[in-house]
This record gives sequence, structure tokens and C-alpha cells, in this order.
Amino acid sequence: MANTDLTALTGDYTIDAAHSTIGFTVRHAMVTNVKGKFVDFSGSLHLDGSDPSASTASIDVKMDSIDTGSADRDGHLKSADFFKTDEFPTMTFRSTKAEALGDEDYRITGDLTILGTTKPLTIDLEFNGAAKDPFGNERVGFEGKAEIKRSEWGLTWNAALETGGVLISDKIKLNFDISAIKNA
Repeated sequence: MANTDLTALTGDYTIDAAHSTIGFTVRHAMVTNVKGKFVDFSGSLHLDGSDPSASTASIDVKMDSIDTGSADRDGHLKSADFFKTDEFPTMTFRSTKAEALGDEDYRITGDLTILGTTKPLTIDLEFNGAAKDPFGNERVGFEGKAEIKRSEWGLTWNAALETGGVLISDKIKLNFDISAIKNA
């Protein structure tokens, strides 16, 4: 999609959660990766095609919607050992800076709040394109990734392994597949 005319895309968009994914990958037992996602989230984008640095993003994630494919593990992640979802039901991201890196690559930086702790997060994004869907909606798509250290947000629960190392890596890989619909 090189040389896309982004000016026509300027406007406000609502993230289509049914066609988007906010996921993560974490190393488990030092030997494999466990993947998961958040099922319930909402968000908005403001795209400025003539000045991408004026673009913004805002996302709210319901932490109770975590899904790793294991009800027991999901329950543990919702507990006081991890996300304390009764006390901290929402994770939020609010952008503070956007930049065009060239071609279809962008970087958005903002504040990620988990467990009441706010730290900066930088997400590298690829613009996947724009299209009008069969229902007349103007859509844009982005794919992104970032890495965080969960301990920086107070997520420190772990267990030592007999063979050395720990059960859960501190490094978490985040991935985003976002489809957003232009507001009427």
C-alpha cells in the first residue's frame, strides 16, 4: 500500500472490537509461549492524514475479558496475584505522540495504565490499508507490536522452577490487529 493518500482518511474512527484483536504472548516455564487476548475492549482513533503527528488513539480494555484458552489460568490472572480485576477492572492506553516512520510504518507512544500504575508504552504500527466494506463503512486497519516488562506495572507474581529460572517471563509481547470504522 505504498504511497497511499492519507489525507482522505482524516477523521474520527471507532475501533471495531469484533474485527480487532488485542493479544499477548508470554514465555511459560522457560520452554514455551502462552498466548492470550482480551475479548472486551473499546477505543477510538483520530487520524490526521496531512499531519500524522496530530493523530491520537484511546483504548479501554476490560480486564475480566482475558482469555488464554484455560479457565483456571484466566481465573488466576484475574486474581490478586495478577490483575486484581475486582479493584482494577480496566486497563487503558492514551496516546501522547504519533509519528510517521516512512512507507506504511508509524509509531505511537502513550500512557498505559495497569493496576493503577501509568507508564509510557511505544507501539510500532503498520498501516494495513483502507477500504469501504459491503455495508458502506469506511475502514482502516493497523497491525502493531510492543514489549513491556510486567514488573514495571507491579505484576510480579512468579514461581521458581526446580531446574532454575521462573514460571513466567517478565517480558510480555503485545500484539494488535485493529480495524476501525470512520464515524459518520
